[in-house]
Amino acid sequence: MSRIKHVHARRIWDSRGRPTVEVDIITESGALGRGIAPAGASRGTREAIELRDGGTRFGGLDVLHAVQGIQQEIAPALVGLEVADQTKLDAILIALDGTADKSRLGGNALIATSLAALHAAAAQAQLPLWRYLSNDRPVQLPLPQVQIFGGGAHADRRVDVQDFMVIATGARSFVEAMEMTAEVYRHAGLLMKKRGASQGIADEGGWWPAFAHNEEALDVLVMSIEAAGFVPGQDVSIALDIAASEFGQNGRYTLGLEKMELDTDGLIEKLLRWIDKYPIVSIEDPVAEDDAKGMIAFTNAVNGRVQVVGDDYLVTNAKLVQEAAKQKACNAVLIKPNQAGTITETLSALTAAQEAGYATIVSARSGETEDVAIVHLATGWNAGQLKVGSFARSERMAKWNEGIRVETTAPHPQGFAWRALQRI
Repeated sequence: MSRIKHVHARRIWDSRGRPTVEVDIITESGALGRGIAPAGASRGTREAIELRDGGTRFGGLDVLHAVQGIQQEIAPALVGLEVADQTKLDAILIALDGTADKSRLGGNALIATSLAALHAAAAQAQLPLWRYLSNDRPVQLPLPQVQIFGGGAHADRRVDVQDFMVIATGARSFVEAMEMTAEVYRHAGLLMKKRGASQGIADEGGWWPAFAHNEEALDVLVMSIEAAGFVPGQDVSIALDIAASEFGQNGRYTLGLEKMELDTDGLIEKLLRWIDKYPIVSIEDPVAEDDAKGMIAFTNAVNGRVQVVGDDYLVTNAKLVQEAAKQKACNAVLIKPNQAGTITETLSALTAAQEAGYATIVSARSGETEDVAIVHLATGWNAGQLKVGSFARSERMAKWNEGIRVETTAPHPQGFAWRALQRI
């Protein structure tokens, strides 16, 4: 047991070169915890709001007000408190902010502080974070979802679908999953170059494609899996993040590549055809966050054949997850700590999902940092799956490499998490 002695906040930079918040918490015995706030480009309207300075400096994205709030309000309230009492610390953060959307002090200030406290508690206990979180319960390494092609808001809308990802469903370990993904990513790059379709690297490290239509990306992804020597749907499968809120609202969806507008039923029919044609095992945000009837209809239509993942639709909110479960909307939840604003609220959303029988996927954001906490959250909470981005860029590879370290340094083999995909 040890109390918080010092809280310090600073502005650092995220993977897009934009300002973000970093917090250090030091205990009386000298244990250090450091948390960093990521930032998303595609965001749900009900998630915690970042505090940005506005004005012209750094395009209005500076975070000096958020840093100041930590130094002047949050730090004095936390100093002297027991660092291991995460629930109490987070409750104080929520009360200090006093808004439903974390907008006064900022969701970025709160999540960086909450993460710092969690890291400090694990350091105080002299345990890796995943083991501290597991509390001696048996856990498994998460199954990775890895972006190969980036689209949507992550790649200037070159394709409408935001993430074309692969899941190494035939892998027998985290290390093997990384090896298989590396080959698919490499061959995808070679195919893109050969076709003259490569436009660089998207926000999350995936290839930034120039395709004529969305389905072409799926065709090339299957070709990449085969070129890497794997059997699509057996060794390596496909996961999609449609991020439909980015191109649709009020039940109308505009696909820029195909130059067509669809209603909810039309979009669902298109996605169902893709499921029939391609080895797809997971689809995230298939309709917009304001299309509850569409989400229910899509979930019913797939009838458990694939994961139906709520991201913008559920924004890591336990109440929204519980409501969705009652309505039979989705069967999986994306878990993003900065959507919730604190670790306690993040865990509440994950617990609500698991109690509802939903699969859970801990996820990074498009604007990331070198913080590897989500790997430990996914492992220690036994989430089952982990979505980090692509197999490129150091802020992504830091997390994938951390997963390898966890698997290869754990005193007891932790196994590999197939559970989340098998049970839906």
